[in-house]
Amino acid sequence: MTAVVALIPAHNESATIEAVVAGARAHVDRVIVVDDGSDDDTAKRAEGQAEVLRQNTNGGKAAALWAGMQHALATGADAVVTLDADGQHDTREIPALIAAWQETPNRLILGARLKGREHTPPLRLFGNRMADFWIAWASGQPLQDSQSGFRLYPSALLQRLDLRHHRSRGFVFGSEALIVAERLGFPVRVVPVRCIYPEDCRPSHYRPTADTLRIIAMVASHLLRRGMRPAGLWRSLRRP
Repeated sequence: MTAVVALIPAHNESATIEAVVAGARAHVDRVIVVDDGSDDDTAKRAEGQAEVLRQNTNGGKAAALWAGMQHALATGADAVVTLDADGQHDTREIPALIAAWQETPNRLILGARLKGREHTPPLRLFGNRMADFWIAWASGQPLQDSQSGFRLYPSALLQRLDLRHHRSRGFVFGSEALIVAERLGFPVRVVPVRCIYPEDCRPSHYRPTADTLRIIAMVASHLLRRGMRPAGLWRSLRRP
């Protein structure tokens, strides 16, 4: 029997956390919520439905993911499904990610928001496509929606994944994971999922200028260390 765990990093998500946890519980063995220094009742609303890890201060998404991943490994998880706490990921699509992993166990499964992508705000779509190009090049594989946090990480990958996860790496962490995973022998498999932008959702924690510059610096570092990886660029341009 395999043990699949859902991991939900959360910072001030009291409005949505209960529904997200309940939705995830229907498809996995356990749910872990990392309360990332919330000053609302996010943790209280998740208790009883999930294992809640509390961070006393807000350390950022990377630190929350890292803490949850290490806890999942230590408690016997075979795979970890990550999803956001704000309701933008449809928990009913978790089985599609699990099925893809069972078919291709040595892949990092990426839930790419391709269904209804025409409804994505134009500026956000442009930014996502720019990120896809550079991260695909650095990782030597075709990618779609590289910024999606809806993923399945096999435990065999997590046991070898060693990424910086301090506060400034918040949105760099997920991008770098795709690059390093490919190098470790876990290329990405893309699974199309719904694109959801709730009208009443809270503003994104993503800081367009600061976080984009940090991602660019990380990608440039990987490319420069590998001689700009021309073969990676060629492979990234193939159809996924």
